[in-house]
Parts: sequence; structure tokens; C-alpha cells
Amino acid sequence: MNVKSDRLEHPSSSSKFRQALLGCVLISTLALVACETTTTSSDVIRIDREQGSEQNIASLTSVITANPNDPEGYNVRGSAYGKAGQFNSALEDFNKAISINPRFHQAYANRALIYRNINQPVKAANDYNQAIRINPQYDAAYIGRGNLYRQAGRTSEAFADFNKAIDLGTTDPRAFHNRGLIYQIRGEHLNAIGDFARSIALAPDSPEPFNGRGISQLVLGKEDEALEDFNRAINLDKTVAESWSNQALVYEQRGDKSRARKSYIRAIALNPNYQPAKDGLARVRN
Repeated sequence: MNVKSDRLEHPSSSSKFRQALLGCVLISTLALVACETTTTSSDVIRIDREQGSEQNIASLTSVITANPNDPEGYNVRGSAYGKAGQFNSALEDFNKAISINPRFHQAYANRALIYRNINQPVKAANDYNQAIRINPQYDAAYIGRGNLYRQAGRTSEAFADFNKAIDLGTTDPRAFHNRGLIYQIRGEHLNAIGDFARSIALAPDSPEPFNGRGISQLVLGKEDEALEDFNRAINLDKTVAESWSNQALVYEQRGDKSRARKSYIRAIALNPNYQPAKDGLARVRN
């Protein structure tokens, strides 16, 4: 059981990357005057209390006590600590796993994710690089490193890493979703839609690729398809501010200010700092 790099990306982690695109959509459809660009992302591990429970940790500790020289035990417990948000303990376990087996590529990738979550991207990149040196076929490391590049605005390098993971035959939906984000930034919306569709096929219960595909549909003038995607994202998870704000944007474009207001208000209630929703509500307030 590994902590998959970026496997548990927070719903907001890709939305900020799409805000520049949203601004450009608004320019073309609502005659606004500014397009702010940002490639900041806030990828975090979602806390899983069950996997990080005291009982589970105690059980894994018993396994380690019985097999103190098995690096996999530390790797597994480190993953559980990561899910519990106990990042220092997770680092200690991944360090121990690597000290026992310096060629344990999964442990390097898992430790990289922890470094990302404590805002140490250089150490994270070093660990992803080491995982790839040890096992050049390890798709998760390319995806994790690609996200580091994407966050840093190094989209060409990120694109190459996502391509590499896909060329390796990955079935990880993040590779397609993240490459779709880059296609969006490049204005290649048909390619983006294709990648989001592949991500949806692999992870049909995730709202993120529906939001991504909906944005590209909207840019291409396919309002009905966009609204269908945003509604699907909301049905999958009603707690994602981006989904409600995107839905509101379609209503706004259609001139339905009443529905747009309600959806923008719902988005702000979920995330008071979500700027697209705040800007949208200001436009439709009257």
C-alpha cells in the first residue's frame, strides 16, 4: 500500500490552474477586460481517518515489530501516517524504508508526496528523480514530478512527464487529467476534452475531470454539454465550490441571473476565498 503521488489531490488543486482559462472565457462571452494567469496549485493529501486510525497504526506497528528489517512495513505505515496527516512520522518511516533498501523506488515517490505537502518542492523533485533513476518504468513518479513542474509553470516539462506516463501504459487517471489541463492552457480544447474523457473513463466518480471538460466545452461554445458536465460534477460531490461556480457561469452566459446568483452564492458558502465565484456574484448581483 503506497501513498500514490497526487492520488488524493484536493478538488481545489486543479481549479486554480483553470482560473486563467475561466477569465479568458469571460472575456470572450461576457465582454470583461482582464485575464489573470496563475499556475499556483494547492495539492494536498486528503486525510483518511480510517487508514490513519490508532488501531490501524497499532496493527502496522505490530507487523514492523515482528519484521523490523522489512522495508515494506515502514513504507505501509508511512502511508498510513501520511493519510492521518502525521507527516513527520511518515517521513521517519519512509527514511527508514530507504535506509534498509536504498533502491526502494516506491518509498522515494511516497516521501516525495510528503515533501510536497509540507512545501519542500526541491526535496520532492529529488525524490521523484531518484525513483525514476531506479525504475524508469514507474509511472507514478512521472505523474508526481509532472505536477511539480506544472505548479512551477514549467508546462513543457510537465507535459513531457505526463506523456511519458501515458506512453508507459498508465491506467492512472491523473496523467490524462493533468495533461488535459495543459492542453487547456495551450488553447487546444479538443485535445483537452479527449484527455478529460479518458480520465473520466478511468475515474467516473471524480468531479474534477467533469469540471475540466466542461470548461473546454464552454470555450468551444457548447453550453449544453458544459452544463451537463458541471451538473454531473455537482451530483458527484456537492462540496466543490468550483463546480457550482462553473454551473453559475453557464447560467450567467444565458442571461439567467437568478440561477447564476444562487449557484455563485453556493460556491462562496463552500469556499469564501474562491475568486471566480466572488467575481461572478458581483456581476449578477443586480
